[in-house]
Amino acid sequence: MTPRNHPQDFGLYAASGARKYLNEQERRRVLVAMQALPAERALFSLTLAWTGGRVTEVLALSPSSFQVDRSVVAIRTLKRRRHAVREVPIPPQLMAALDRHFRISEAQRDPLRAHVRLWSWRRETAWRIIKNVMVASGVWGSPACPRGLRHAFAVGALQAGVPLNLVQRWLGHARIETTAIYAGACGVEEVRFAERFWHVNDNHAPTMHSPPSWDGHARG
Repeated sequence: MTPRNHPQDFGLYAASGARKYLNEQERRRVLVAMQALPAERALFSLTLAWTGGRVTEVLALSPSSFQVDRSVVAIRTLKRRRHAVREVPIPPQLMAALDRHFRISEAQRDPLRAHVRLWSWRRETAWRIIKNVMVASGVWGSPACPRGLRHAFAVGALQAGVPLNLVQRWLGHARIETTAIYAGACGVEEVRFAERFWHVNDNHAPTMHSPPSWDGHARG
């Protein structure tokens, strides 16, 4: 019997074969759409996208969670039995926008404000915000949810050359085998290798001008 949360329970594809993560083009469209949202929704969505955090983890953030000068956010990993906090770097532009809007640096000096959540929404509200952004970006199906963003963060980080153990830490995974599953996504470099293979002999490569006859019979 497979233990709960065993790595093989996770995957990049659903049982139906549907992809669970956003590809690079989809993620770019979603990030652009997020920036057009009202400020608080935009900042929540972008923080979710750039930390790989879970909705409940990002909703739990307060001014005390941020190191503004280092552009680092400390996220409490909620799916661990023991208390665990991970530090995740975010783009400096995003940190500056968060600091301006929520006055994080100022709030950190006030004991009454330092531990007040930045976003007071319920999980359902946050989930709906992300779902609407996905639809507006032309993303449908399994990837069109907060988990699709988390999967995209992991795939994108690994394809950008971030070491596996670092991505594991950023995601808060207890087992590196779980993180390694994301390395199975077909990346740009992999496609380039395939292109070399396709063009080893261009005379035999199918072209738009001469459609191939896949049944082995000549056309015409």
